[in-house]
Amino acid sequence: MAEERSGVITFKGNPMTVCGPALKLGASAPAFQVVDNALQPVTQKTAAGKIQLITVVPSIDTPVCDTMARRFNEEAAQLPDAVEIYTISLDLPFAQMRWCGAAGIERVRMLSDYQERSFGLNYGVLIKELKLLARAVFVIDKAGKLAYQEIVKEVTDEPDYAAALNAVLKLAE
Repeated sequence: MAEERSGVITFKGNPMTVCGPALKLGASAPAFQVVDNALQPVTQKTAAGKIQLITVVPSIDTPVCDTMARRFNEEAAQLPDAVEIYTISLDLPFAQMRWCGAAGIERVRMLSDYQERSFGLNYGVLIKELKLLARAVFVIDKAGKLAYQEIVKEVTDEPDYAAALNAVLKLAE
């Protein structure tokens, strides 16, 4: 049974419960297994040795999630090759692939946690009431340590793009 935490996020002003632990900066990033658009497994170790910028959205087919994924796709052009960028949601890979094609997303790798929900549970962002992932951003350094995290307090708000990107650039120096 996963740990449940309240008071972390709201959805349209209503308090929600997230399942999973509160993570600590500097600790080893938790393991996870998600799938890409070809249903192939992707784990935290897939990009070992690279800086990982992991953005998390409730559903790619919503306006704020769409804006967030497009923004990080644009910002990716300014980031060094040592950075791997993922966007993770519970959307089915087929829906993610359709959306990426329509939105022209090429620099961000869309991944789905629909099979095991291991990302949501291990990173403490699975919303119990909605069965969706909370909006969040995580940065993992080349050594596999959690270097930055933001779980957006109100699910319908955008993250602090500048803070996340600055964390990545600081690690890339």
